Amino acid sequence: MFGMSVFQSVVERLKAERDMEGDGDAAGDVQAWRSPIDRSPAFVMATPACATPALNAVARAYRELAPAERTEPPVMPAHLKRTSLADVAEELAIAEDETTLTLAAKRRHFAAANHPDRLPAEFRANATVRMKLANMLIDEATRRLVRP
Repeated sequence: MFGMSVFQSVVERLKAERDMEGDGDAAGDVQAWRSPIDRSPAFVMATPACATPALNAVARAYRELAPAERTEPPVMPAHLKRTSLADVAEELAIAEDETTLTLAAKRRHFAAANHPDRLPAEFRANATVRMKLANMLIDEATRRLVRP
């Protein structure tokens, strides 16, 4: 076992165990590989009867701390209902004196509240429209900064 990697030593040990059980010959013929967990009693452990109340207590505590399932659908926030170009432009409030840094900050701030990945599935269509419009407006403002 010395001079071998851990994997090689484990494979050699498994071959030796198989040979001792009579599952194969010493030459190590190729057979369908079976997991050592399937046939080794060391990996099978019965749960003692005294552990059951403790496990039940852990399961009960987990269920109590788990968030309750919603019975009513979530209500869409008012800002997500505003999907027109004028509404998004008003919300962004892009001024003439904006810099690249201020535009990037506005994009991050807007995305924090409107990105579809951060919202429930029911609101993602509106959020996607709002993000597309905001990105378009900010990209256009950035292009105007580059061109004098």
